[in-house]
Amino acid sequence: MAGGGHTECGEAELTDRRDDSWVALEAGADPAERSRQLRCAHDEFTADGRVVRPVRPLVAASWQRSARARVSPDGAACVELGEDELAGYRDGHPLARVMPVIRELTAAYAGDGEHLVAVCDAQGRLLWVEGHRRTRGAAARMNFVPGARWAESAVGTNAPGTALAEDRPVQVFSAEHFRRPVQRWTCAAAPVHDPRTGRLLGAVDLTGGDGLAHPHSLGFVQAVARASESELALLVPPLVREAISLSALGRDEALLVADGRKLRLSHRHSEILVLLARHPEGLSGDELLVSLYEDETVSPVTLRAELSRLRRLLGPDLLASRPYRLTAPVDADFDTVARRLGSGAVAAAMTVYAGPLLPASQAPAVARLRRRLADQLRSALIARADPGLLADWAYSPWAEDDLPVWQALATALPRVQQAAAQARLRELKGELDIATGLQRPGA
Repeated sequence: MAGGGHTECGEAELTDRRDDSWVALEAGADPAERSRQLRCAHDEFTADGRVVRPVRPLVAASWQRSARARVSPDGAACVELGEDELAGYRDGHPLARVMPVIRELTAAYAGDGEHLVAVCDAQGRLLWVEGHRRTRGAAARMNFVPGARWAESAVGTNAPGTALAEDRPVQVFSAEHFRRPVQRWTCAAAPVHDPRTGRLLGAVDLTGGDGLAHPHSLGFVQAVARASESELALLVPPLVREAISLSALGRDEALLVADGRKLRLSHRHSEILVLLARHPEGLSGDELLVSLYEDETVSPVTLRAELSRLRRLLGPDLLASRPYRLTAPVDADFDTVARRLGSGAVAAAMTVYAGPLLPASQAPAVARLRRRLADQLRSALIARADPGLLADWAYSPWAEDDLPVWQALATALPRVQQAAAQARLRELKGELDIATGLQRPGA
């Protein structure tokens, strides 16, 4: 990344990380001139990674996340939910219950200003896109349509996606959008939360032209989001099942506790439950197929048969379809470990970690999750350098050959207690030397 100074646009490189403005245009600013400056800054960033003024720190941080996610500055959003899947999914989504309020508050605003009102879920998938007919047609050309995924990690900086990523109201103007096809638009969005649990449900967005680049549009969409939360709080809460418990660490067959029953699951049913617990929003049949089977020739009929058997085992009211999802919250041991690691509670995470996730599973998505969780915990232990925690890991069956952990343990222990760890460390290094020698040509 290049150093500071001035760019060809005559703007100093942005180094101040203070988020001093949520609003895209200050009072009296010329939208055309600001748009030109932003396009220049966007070109600078996509060319060499430098963020230059007049990019707001909020947008600069989003650009950098977009670049790390390898989002292309060109292209369009992908439609992830087809019409059939979308209809069933959004009818059961909590925000469906407040759409009458959202429509009542935004109808005149959107119609008079030729704007769009969009509502997305917590994964950035657009569930409703409503408003002026001509504006909807223009937006459809960049796949700003129901079923398309507008998460920041998928399409870069945009108001609904960045509002979800930042979990706060966001306004995005012109070339503040990461993708060039979106840079003729202005949008403002605010997240919506479950008023009882605080869980992020999605976001409300206003999309249109330069007229939205005003503090009033940001305040208005935030007010709509707050009204939606208030309406959710007033509605009679839906029937909520008791959470089900899923234990899948250190065992090849997961243990499910639901409705007072203990169920030991088959290998394949264990993998399916782990993936559905990991994705409470649900997974399509195609997503499950790719996640479960290395062999690309496996027929969808095979998966549907497994899901039918699982539904008979669990009961018809616990496993829903279109997309496939569990209808009750899941208390999964691997999620508990991840949450505790995320909050820095490494010792507490270790008390739950009974071993690798479904260690015998070859399902691609399960194997990735298993590696990620083990690597995160292992790295946290090495960084913490607590000899007790390191010893618990090093002497476990899954880590007895873990050379970096034994090195960390030998270093962390007091000198008078290092003998056993040093002996095991020498043994592991010797085995590594032998293996390396056997791999050399001519060995």
